[in-house]
Formats: sequence, structure tokens, C-alpha cells
Amino acid sequence: MELRFSGAVWYWRGPAPFHFVTVPPEESEQIAAVARILSYGWGMIPVTARIGTTSTTTSLWPKDGGYIVPVKKQVQLAEELDIDDVVTVELYLAV
Repeated sequence: MELRFSGAVWYWRGPAPFHFVTVPPEESEQIAAVARILSYGWGMIPVTARIGTTSTTTSLWPKDGGYIVPVKKQVQLAEELDIDDVVTVELYLAV
């Protein structure tokens, strides 16, 4: 399954700080439909994510009935991303 959407980069400072992009509701519904066969536990779903020209493997995190995409530091640096930057995310799920 391949999905493409845009969203703003946001910061969660928590005990271990992360940057994320929220998956929109329509795409979250598509992911939820196959989540049971893809999740390796706790609702986490392995994906390959691409922002700009940078691809990385990561896992979608469930949040508030949808999903969020972690934006790894290597992607932030390669694509010169900052909080509130709007990016296009391409997700590849092994369905």
C-alpha cells in the first residue's frame, strides 16, 4: 500500500523528544483497515517513509484514533526541516 499526504512537522517533547507529522483521517482509516495484519504490537506499524528525497524505515504510532509518522533526525537534517514546515510524506506499507 502506498499513501501520499501533506502535513506540518510538530514537536513532542515528552521524556524522549520526537518530531512527527500527523496522518490525515482518510489515510488513517486506510491504514486502520490493514493494521491488524501489519502491527508488531502496541499498534505500531512498520513503514518506509519518504520526505523530499530522503527515505527511511520507521513505524507509525497510533494516536487519538489515527496515526503519526516520526520524522527521524537524519531526515530533518537532510531535508532542512523545522517545526511547522509543511511536508509531503509518502508511506509504503508492506501489505
